[in-house]
Amino acid sequence: MPEERRSLSLSAIRADGWFERVGGGSKEFAQLCDFVGKNYVAFSVIAGVRITTLTVDRRIPDASVVEFVVGEEKDEQSLSLGEFRKRLATALIGDEKFDEGDPTLGTPEEAQRVLGVHNILLSAIYQVGLLELRLGGGTAATILVDVEGNPQQLTLGEFRSLIRDRVRSEIGAQPTPFAIDLARVAQAEASMASQDYQKTVELLGDWPGPLSILLRTGEGQALPAESKAQLAHALGLLGTAYARQQQHDTAEETLRLGIQWGHDGEGSGDLFRRLGESHVARERYGEAIGILRHALALGAPARDVMPLLAKCFAARKRFVAAMACVDEALAAGAPLANVYGVSEEASAALGEAWTNFRDAVPGQDRPSLEIPPTYVGTR
Repeated sequence: MPEERRSLSLSAIRADGWFERVGGGSKEFAQLCDFVGKNYVAFSVIAGVRITTLTVDRRIPDASVVEFVVGEEKDEQSLSLGEFRKRLATALIGDEKFDEGDPTLGTPEEAQRVLGVHNILLSAIYQVGLLELRLGGGTAATILVDVEGNPQQLTLGEFRSLIRDRVRSEIGAQPTPFAIDLARVAQAEASMASQDYQKTVELLGDWPGPLSILLRTGEGQALPAESKAQLAHALGLLGTAYARQQQHDTAEETLRLGIQWGHDGEGSGDLFRRLGESHVARERYGEAIGILRHALALGAPARDVMPLLAKCFAARKRFVAAMACVDEALAAGAPLANVYGVSEEASAALGEAWTNFRDAVPGQDRPSLEIPPTYVGTR
């Protein structure tokens, strides 16, 4: 007589609630799950990956940096959060080895071998209830599962595919590949020229996150210098647009990303000038001085930088330095309106001694500080 079909309850190997027990109600564990994603933290536990440090970028979450160790290794590795998630999911899809044959003895240990420990743990995460293993009777083994309240009988291969598909869907849920449309840069330049800062944000506001991730990849590092310079310039425009809208934290993060893309190449001086300008707008004059000096060293025009430096020095009561910057700004072609207020304040603070000094040492090619008729009364 053919062997009868037998059913083995899988209650002994179900792992319901295992992940919650790992967390143990820890507040820090809950916060990690909130930011990294519960499923991905579960993936890391299953894959033997221990997260050691998470450096959070709340404005661009996928650009946050995850430091971790794998298994018994001691050396830490680091990845952006987006890449970390992708690699975890990919590893779980293909890494686990399990018994490919049909079970014969019908024991819980044998069921665990053929289903795979990873799949059993993932079943609990994806609410796939393991009910029975059915074997014998001259046909291939099957497994009865409860998929979100719907009982289904699957072959072992179908069960494994079901779990892999659930994990694979996590990768598919990630943002689609970022397409760089450099035509937007010219449009952003036009909107900045017309002082339509919101339009610039609409054109380029979704660039920082993907560009932050791309910067850390081999593909990003392999881009031609010209392309990197264009991306840096775009981030410079966007950062300035944010600054004009008084969103200075966002502006400065965006500009620093632009500086990383520029890497002290052509146009980097302008990025440092824009960053310094944001600091000046926030009255962070001491920090701005170093940034603006670096902008000059990288080739930013003195007519744009010197008025800002003059304002910084005047704010810190370094009036001689402020007046020197005023002179250099005017000599470089800066509009008098950009430095007149600083010149007036510094001259008043320095008093008659400064006036006598200027008369005695007039300075070569020193510009006139007389106010043109069109400017009188407009300050």
